[in-house]
Amino acid sequence: MRVVFMGTPEFAVGALEAIHQSHHEVLAVVTAPDKPAGRGLKLKASEVKEYALAHQLPVLQPEKLRDENFLAQLRALNADVFVVVAFRMLPEVVYAMPPFGTFNIHASLLPNYRGAAPIHWAVMNGETRTGVTSFFLNHQIDTGDIIDTTEVEIGPNETTGELYDRLMRCGAELAVHTLDLIERGEVQTRRQEETADLKPAPKIFKEDTYIDWNMPARDIFNKIRGLSPFPGACTRITNKKGEVELVKIYEAEIIPLNSVKQTGTIEIEHPNSFQIFAKDGKISAKTIQFQGKSRLKITDFLRGFHPENYELIFI
Repeated sequence: MRVVFMGTPEFAVGALEAIHQSHHEVLAVVTAPDKPAGRGLKLKASEVKEYALAHQLPVLQPEKLRDENFLAQLRALNADVFVVVAFRMLPEVVYAMPPFGTFNIHASLLPNYRGAAPIHWAVMNGETRTGVTSFFLNHQIDTGDIIDTTEVEIGPNETTGELYDRLMRCGAELAVHTLDLIERGEVQTRRQEETADLKPAPKIFKEDTYIDWNMPARDIFNKIRGLSPFPGACTRITNKKGEVELVKIYEAEIIPLNSVKQTGTIEIEHPNSFQIFAKDGKISAKTIQFQGKSRLKITDFLRGFHPENYELIFI
């Protein structure tokens, strides 16, 4: 198949690489325009662009997907199919262009977890399984007819970062498999079932990252691993000057309650125990980052921590 690939972040690179190394032909890569990054605000290319340039693949970076020059370039490529992984929503004039259509690889078992952050929300919600889905694009986000799926078990302690890596590999394999099905004329799609209890996966905002210590310990634990390594589960602590400092917890475990204290209360036992009371258990922080400090394993953190400088309760 003659393919135009569309994607931007690292997650999309796996699929692009797999297609490029298969017998299918990548005609061009469409990705986001370079964006300022870092303290110097130097323009930074997307991970997909970096891969494309390293492998001499033509790159298109339209500001607007309805731009006539961009559309003319796409038509001139005469692709059989477009493949989309972690890109923006396409207008119909784009996704309807190739004769075999446009399909997307999404990191969930659709129709659950439609949206921008399916991996984060699946882990945060304590799911035990997820997967990747290939489906044909239509005019609504993540609602097109399903081509195929690959199911993946989620480990009880697995973080979003760990699951991300596994789903990226599964998505890469599914992208090539889906192209093979289209090439052989063996695609049998099925419609997504619409039910009232579908779980969404919207973009994660700052307010979504804060820990409520009145929640059950299992829910807090899932939130911590679901937001690790990025953007990190947040809580706050007050120092003796009355200033509120932000704290992020990236790794933790659940400890049974051996006493009852106000939720958010911190118990420290040197050299390696930093536990926080929740509603029905304690959260033992294993990797932590105080505002303005480096991310550290708890043993290293406690070596330099001065508890007398803080009110030892998370808010």
